[in-house]
Amino acid sequence: MKFRLSFCLVLLVLLLAGCSKSGATFSMTCGDFNAQSQGGGATTISVGETLTLTLCANPTTGFQWEPVAISDESVLKLNSQRYEEVGATNNGVGAAGQEVWVFEGLKPGQSTINLAYSRPWEGGEKAVWTCELEVTVK
Repeated sequence: MKFRLSFCLVLLVLLLAGCSKSGATFSMTCGDFNAQSQGGGATTISVGETLTLTLCANPTTGFQWEPVAISDESVLKLNSQRYEEVGATNNGVGAAGQEVWVFEGLKPGQSTINLAYSRPWEGGEKAVWTCELEVTVK
């Protein structure tokens, strides 16, 4: 019994420690971008925490978010990027989804993330939507 209680307490501490890595989230929907083609803001995370940036995207239109530009990669780094379908159903073909970018704070400072939603080929529309997010890492 004493072993089980100790084991459960250790497990709880580890789970809580894993949760402490979360930081901030920032998202913009297609409606947000349709209302205003430029989006962004400012947020703060701590060293070791993550920032999850979620932006509307629809690759079936030929548009994609251009590679991320981080102004100071010694302060903030990109950990992962993925596309997610939203509310996918059999009738959802061609429906918008979202790009999810996860960044990690490396050291105290400030860094700016810049993204542009474009059709990447020559002659394709460039930067029809843009997102600029200023990140302070404490």
